Amino acid sequence: MKIFSPVPKRRSRIVIIPLIDIMFFLLAAFMMVSLEMSKTENIKVHLPPASQSRQDFRPDMVNIAVDKSGAVWLEKKAISLADLGLTLSNRFRANPELPVYISGDRDTLHGDMVKVYETARAVGVQKVAFMTDSQTGPATP
Repeated sequence: MKIFSPVPKRRSRIVIIPLIDIMFFLLAAFMMVSLEMSKTENIKVHLPPASQSRQDFRPDMVNIAVDKSGAVWLEKKAISLADLGLTLSNRFRANPELPVYISGDRDTLHGDMVKVYETARAVGVQKVAFMTDSQTGPATP
């Protein structure tokens, strides 16, 4: 004879909904951290404004900065034009579609920017662009 208990028997369950919430939180946190890590590392220059500028970042791009005094910087390290040519040549051999971005301070002389541009073109780099800041106000003549 079976005797039934008045207390209902509890069945054990695995609740996975909180685990899914935790996994989404970890995924979002990982994505936010990885986006912060992919910023370009270069010296701070005051870019000239342009009316049609747009953000463009690719992990394989080379960002060269020229400061007010005409010094050339590659990845936060001062570099001479000869060393810059050698570095660009090595990277260009590894990736023929290498994009090069040149950012110059507003007060940088045009000749200093042209020297960096000519160095990049002499290596064979076809994708050379100048970085600008987005224009914040109306254009002044």
